[in-house]
Amino acid sequence: GTSEKEQQEAIEHIDEVQNEIDRLNEQASEEILKVEQKYNKLRQPFFQKRSELIAKIPNFWVTTFVNHPQVSALLGEEDEEALHYLTRVEVTEFEDIKSGYRIDFYFDENPYFENKVLSKEFHLNESGDPSSKSTEIKWKSGKDLTKRSSQTQNKASRKRQHEEPESFFTWFTDHSDAGADELGEVIKDDIWPNPLQYYLVPDM
Repeated sequence: GTSEKEQQEAIEHIDEVQNEIDRLNEQASEEILKVEQKYNKLRQPFFQKRSELIAKIPNFWVTTFVNHPQVSALLGEEDEEALHYLTRVEVTEFEDIKSGYRIDFYFDENPYFENKVLSKEFHLNESGDPSSKSTEIKWKSGKDLTKRSSQTQNKASRKRQHEEPESFFTWFTDHSDAGADELGEVIKDDIWPNPLQYYLVPDM
């Protein structure tokens, strides 16, 4: 067998080789990032064109969300009503991609809130800690959907209470777990790349 000295030398060599591997991995990450950034830029005009075309289709986004299994699970009836005023959704990845993204929801004049745009942003700081922030929703009087569910229940609708989810709009105020924001990830990674596939899902 090999002597302890030889084993020790082998370990030191393994360490050196490992450093080379790590160096290449780092290089690969940098190049992959550059490629991703390049294609992000190239996709922009197409996203732009797509948004303009989507604007011609009434209720495109509410239909897309209702047809998406994960998102529809978060939608109460009133949420759906409010989302009929949603005209445009935009997902913007920040310049260096790794640091986060923003989702903008554009709304027509509506009976629920004053805002024209509701946004939620996700940030990763240098050490990789996630955080999020969002537009404060300026609800019109008596229209705050995040407060509705508990107040408006009368005895007859008690049974529904268990099915009726929290409001979709509470997502804008929830920053408890920015690193695992499922709705944000679903919109960014699943819906935004191709919303048409959900819009076209036939009604079950």
